[in-house]
Amino acid sequence: MQANKKFGLLGKNISYSFSKKYFSEKFSQDLFDDCVYENFDIQDIAEFPEILKNNQDLKGLNVTIPYKEVIIPYLDSMSDKAFRIGAVNVIRFTKKGNLKGYNSDCYGFKKSLEPLLQPHHKKALILGTGGAAKAVAFALQELGIFYTYVSREATENAIDYNRINATTFDNFQIIINCTPLGTSPNIKEFPPIPYEFFTDKHIAFDLIYNPEETQFLKKAKKKGATTKNGYEMLVFQAEKAWKIWNK
Repeated sequence: MQANKKFGLLGKNISYSFSKKYFSEKFSQDLFDDCVYENFDIQDIAEFPEILKNNQDLKGLNVTIPYKEVIIPYLDSMSDKAFRIGAVNVIRFTKKGNLKGYNSDCYGFKKSLEPLLQPHHKKALILGTGGAAKAVAFALQELGIFYTYVSREATENAIDYNRINATTFDNFQIIINCTPLGTSPNIKEFPPIPYEFFTDKHIAFDLIYNPEETQFLKKAKKKGATTKNGYEMLVFQAEKAWKIWNK
């Protein structure tokens, strides 16, 4: 049967991508044999209109680093949540051919973090300030967890890494890595935080899923922290994306 519904992932250097493997397997297992999934690996967001021109059978896209924010001007509309988050990781092509942006990262992260939460988990540090970090912040807000961004340079919205010390770890019980530091193939990298202050009262959550255990998670685990990688979050957000595309 000829495939006539095309979906895909928009990103940069995405040959390792979770999405293509996940959706290709889903399509074959669930007998969606009219569906295909492709990677659209572009070096610059300015190439996006060319993709649209050459793939008129596109029904939906996932969007990954580094395009979750810069994709917004190319869309016709956004869901309320995506608008409030300020980042898009799912695009639905409407019946009229319009592009509508959604955010399923927020949902995926929230569902993945929730089972780990205990009453003493009141505050979170978000390492990174990109599109994924914004979705994480929104989810934390929905969960009633106070958060602070950490960035290489202090801004009015973020503290810098040098500010993190033992007191910070006393006050913030959840540390979330939303940076690409430690992603394969650069598996020796890790965010520059004082890992010796992790305890068994802390959660270390890494949005990275490849490798399965990053240096960030290894170092936190050594100190007794509860750790989790980004795989389950990705599965949740992918299933949410599938629902959005089939609206």
